Amino acid sequence: MKALKYVNKYFSKYKYRYSIGIVISVLSNALKLQIPDLIKNSINVANDYNKGLLTDISLVKSSLLTNILLIIGAAILAGIFTFLTRQMIIVTSRLVEYDLKNEIYTQYQKLSLNFYKKNRTGDLMNRISEDVGKVRMYFGPAVMYTLNMIVSLIITVFLMIRTDVLLTMYTLLPLPILSISIYYLSKLIHKKTTIVQQYLSKLTTASQETFSGIRVIKSYATESSTITNFEELSESSKQKNIDLFKVQALFFPLMILLIGASNLLVIYIGGLRYIEGLITIGDIAKFIMYVNILTWPVAVLGWVTSIVQQADASQSRINEFLNEKPEIKNHSVGTSKIGGSIRFKEVSFTYDDTNITALKNISFELNQGETMAILGKTGAGKSTIVNLIARLYDPNNGKITIDNKNLQQLNLNDLRNAIGFVPQDAFLFSDTIENNIRFGNANATEETITNAAKDAYIHHNITAFKDGYKTYIGERGVTLSGGQKQRVSIARAIIKNPEILIFDDCLSAVDTNTEEIILQNLERITKNKTTIIVSHRISSIKHVDKIIVLKDGKIIQQGTHNQLSKEEGFYKKLYEQQLLEDV
Repeated sequence: MKALKYVNKYFSKYKYRYSIGIVISVLSNALKLQIPDLIKNSINVANDYNKGLLTDISLVKSSLLTNILLIIGAAILAGIFTFLTRQMIIVTSRLVEYDLKNEIYTQYQKLSLNFYKKNRTGDLMNRISEDVGKVRMYFGPAVMYTLNMIVSLIITVFLMIRTDVLLTMYTLLPLPILSISIYYLSKLIHKKTTIVQQYLSKLTTASQETFSGIRVIKSYATESSTITNFEELSESSKQKNIDLFKVQALFFPLMILLIGASNLLVIYIGGLRYIEGLITIGDIAKFIMYVNILTWPVAVLGWVTSIVQQADASQSRINEFLNEKPEIKNHSVGTSKIGGSIRFKEVSFTYDDTNITALKNISFELNQGETMAILGKTGAGKSTIVNLIARLYDPNNGKITIDNKNLQQLNLNDLRNAIGFVPQDAFLFSDTIENNIRFGNANATEETITNAAKDAYIHHNITAFKDGYKTYIGERGVTLSGGQKQRVSIARAIIKNPEILIFDDCLSAVDTNTEEIILQNLERITKNKTTIIVSHRISSIKHVDKIIVLKDGKIIQQGTHNQLSKEEGFYKKLYEQQLLEDV
């Protein structure tokens, strides 16, 4: 249970609820365990009358009726208290589940991009859903049934010893065998549960990737091979589950066997003690009832052990991510005012997952309110620069400043709130177009949303849809074209009205005429805003104040359009080539 130590803090958080649950459980079991004594009294009264020790039949009937009423009353009250125990403890486990899911989700939000490159979406989903569900069982059913077992065992053993010590010893004789068996079976369950959860993550990941890439699968007509691969994975997962349930299946037969042994000992030893006149026939009946009352709590011990082992295995997987340290940390608790003057000084960056050096000693300055374009071939390092500005990564060497303050010393939330970022791969949420644009500004009015859409030249497309801005666009904007997704993404950045605007090759999927209209709008919008445009098209960046050209992570040219178009080099060649293509 080493992994579960992490979540034991929730016992402290909800100590009052658990304390009330314990008190109610004690009352419930105390009432329930009065019933064997009442039955013993009834049997002894009937036995005494049968032997002639009691002759008044009305007294016997009165005694039996009283005992029956007390038994019914005790059973009803015990049932009510059992219901209240479940309400207290099981509801608390749901509160713990809520807290743990939020803790994991918050951790997911803090973790850097590198973490998401190394881990698959299906696995992330499985740990916050299936694994948390297993841990919840530890705080709910495991606690409740363990509590019932302990309380029942303590009270029952006390009552049994008070009746007959020797018979109690014989009755409890099988329990050490039970304890040893549980110990060894628990180790097996823990090992096999970990494997089962790993395969469940693989299944979740395979499903998620299949659904996300269904268009590619259909385009390449690979449905049959995809189904075959999934079936093979499902078969492996099934076998691992069967292996686990085979071990779990040993618990209950073992419990019943040992409880049955206890019953036989009660009947045999109890019969001998009755013949010797040391106990009454009612005592034997009471002991048999005690053993059978203990049957469920003891039998459930195996299930509880299984729950705890599964929870420990799941929490171990959860802890792997909870213990992950974010690479990008917020080093400032104070407020940072962002103007927009950006400076790179000998900045180098290498991606640790691929070991590719994307930038090599990059230096440039961009004054507040200016517009800069970044040009270069694929893999030149363009997107890396904008990712560093937004602190999605930190540089390995060199220094990045905004308003002459080190980027790492600025409040991270203030920095990102001051940036309107349109990524190369436009991502849209499974929601309406209106809400996707409003994502940039939660308080935006319908008029503001419409104006942003007009500036991004997407308004006329939206109004052509049946439901207009209320159109539900499906997962990742699947119902929109590439160009439409890019323009909705641009509208989302515009509506934010940030100090810094970054457009990372966000017009690649639109035609030349549309691009020209959007650029004219952006030229108006970006006045007095620091703007960075990453592009492959020179037509997109003619108007900017500064252009830097990258090659293999280095700046090979720097200047304005007029300067670079006259200077021999990459920019001039590309410009002339694109002029010929336009003709």
